Amino acid sequence: MAVTTSTPSYAPSALHDTFALVGRILLAWLFVPAGWSKIAGFAGTAGYIASKGLPMPEVLAAAAIVAELGLGLLLLVGWQTRWAALGLAIFVAVITPIFHNYWAMPEAQQMMQKQAFGKNFAIVGGFLAFAAFGAGRFSIDGRRRAV
Repeated sequence: MAVTTSTPSYAPSALHDTFALVGRILLAWLFVPAGWSKIAGFAGTAGYIASKGLPMPEVLAAAAIVAELGLGLLLLVGWQTRWAALGLAIFVAVITPIFHNYWAMPEAQQMMQKQAFGKNFAIVGGFLAFAAFGAGRFSIDGRRRAV
């Protein structure tokens, strides 16, 4: 019996690469400014982290800045995109149950926190898609592959 190979029905196109670029920009738009604001309000960020009962709030605030700003910028420009997206997916998956624990909130806050919880896990899904499929051609990763 002969083994046949089929060509995939999916072939990257300019539209695919444009959507990947827009997706990276939109995700970075959420995280890069958040990282900058944590630098400007470092004490407040550390205080908020401490209010959740977490140890070493200054270290965790610095880690949040590295994740949001550092990995967010890598995602934006499309350099080491798969690793940056995976790092951000893990970061968001870890912090979401801590900071949006709707089940432990007063009833007046539960709906808003449950919505934020769900949105964060949808964002994790977006990051996992970039971890799986990469940044597309309109990125540093894509340009390096083309050379």
